[in-house]
Amino acid sequence: MTTPDVPRSPWPSAAPAPDAPAGGLTSADPVTALAAALATSTVTAPSTAPVTDSLTAPVTGPVTADPAAQGVPSATHPVQPTVSPVQSTPVPTQPVGLPGQPAAFSPELARRDFPILHRTVNGHPLVWLDNGATTQKPRQVIETLAGFYGSANSNIHRGAHTMAREATEAYEAGRAAVAQFLGAASPDDIVFVRGTTEGINLVAQTWGRANLGPGDDILVPVLEHHSNIVPWQLIAKETRARVVPVPLQPDGQIDLNAYADLLSMRTQLVAVSQASNVLGTVPPVREMTALAHRYGAKVLVDGAQAVAHFPVDVQDLDADFYVFSGHKLFAPTGIGALYAKPEVMRNMAPWQGGGNMIESVDFTCTTYAPVPHLLEAGTGHISGVVGLLSALNWLTSFDRDAIAAYETSLMAYAQQALATVPGLELLGSAPDRIAVLTFTLAGHDPATIADWLDRDGIAIRAGHHCAQPALAHYGLESAARASLALYNTSEEVDKLVASLHRLQQAA
Repeated sequence: MTTPDVPRSPWPSAAPAPDAPAGGLTSADPVTALAAALATSTVTAPSTAPVTDSLTAPVTGPVTADPAAQGVPSATHPVQPTVSPVQSTPVPTQPVGLPGQPAAFSPELARRDFPILHRTVNGHPLVWLDNGATTQKPRQVIETLAGFYGSANSNIHRGAHTMAREATEAYEAGRAAVAQFLGAASPDDIVFVRGTTEGINLVAQTWGRANLGPGDDILVPVLEHHSNIVPWQLIAKETRARVVPVPLQPDGQIDLNAYADLLSMRTQLVAVSQASNVLGTVPPVREMTALAHRYGAKVLVDGAQAVAHFPVDVQDLDADFYVFSGHKLFAPTGIGALYAKPEVMRNMAPWQGGGNMIESVDFTCTTYAPVPHLLEAGTGHISGVVGLLSALNWLTSFDRDAIAAYETSLMAYAQQALATVPGLELLGSAPDRIAVLTFTLAGHDPATIADWLDRDGIAIRAGHHCAQPALAHYGLESAARASLALYNTSEEVDKLVASLHRLQQAA
């Protein structure tokens, strides 16, 4: 699937300079640039031609890359891996994009946009493998936020002055960008929320309260994040419906036979992740949705872990609801989006009351604004939307299919490399998955593993990952997790594996 171009942010976001110094922002002052742009023109999109320097040349070698070419500090890890290099397949790449098309992707090209990836932790170059918890932010997003607050900050809607109009245009441009990014038919199908958790709670407390009743079923697979379990438990208790778990197979896939058996005319909703945050499993959501619709059930898809890894088309999925968080998509924290089919959203009642969601108020009768504004009470996270728009512009400037192919290759390399660590066991082996590597290590609890790796500048996550039922499927209460993103490299995987070998040797 080819991802369409999304509307460009009206706030100037400096393209990465080919000779920009590693570890810092470009020398141009984004606030000054923004002020100059706003002073000389209406809010229009700046030209953002893709970078076409030597880094865009097709990569023909193995996944492992020269750290100097990635913009990583030249200091090397003091201890080399104790295992032989793992053979990997070449990184799939595409030629440099034609005008109007996404540019070719390489991890080296992506890395230089992230100032934080050039810092050190405990004397070592940072290896960020905690992307499942949050992704880092490119300088384009950082500069856009500074530019907005430095020269364009204003509340939105109903403002008569210039800056209010400009901020409103930026906010609504963000809504249009999200709609195109998800393949929605209209910007009016998009509601801004704080993130996936708030989006799911919104659906539970609006659609759920109106449509669930005694004896109704909500099907929720065991692999779900707590944010896609607890809201349904809360509304089920209130409406006397019930949450029905859908079991997993040993490899971490949803048991589709059990799913089909559990569906019935009592089923009102299926809530399923498009990608698991703890097992990496990518369920066949389109097929599961089609089957649920045969029984008249609605389907909510949690896209928090999916949107950064592969293109999404909500109309192709036929999802009734789709939610995601910006901070897992290279955007700021505290912003996310809910998609709902227009015929479903039109029948959703207000969730919260206040400003922005009304047309008129008096003490005898209040009339409400149309959706999506009906569901956006109060002042929204305006800068978050502007940052999300910048992040979408950045991500979609690359070939999304090339990103997905690279991450698949890097995950395969990581799986082979981790298999050389004595006592390490990876959880889940579903054939269709994103680059999430959750594991246990014999003789070490997950917190100890994470602490050891941190000493080498390697950041992973340890704990239950807000997915306790999924871990319980494997008889576990906690595990360690390394989650990869488009800017990670096989050199970083080698550092992870070498550090784990040293931990086993030190035991």
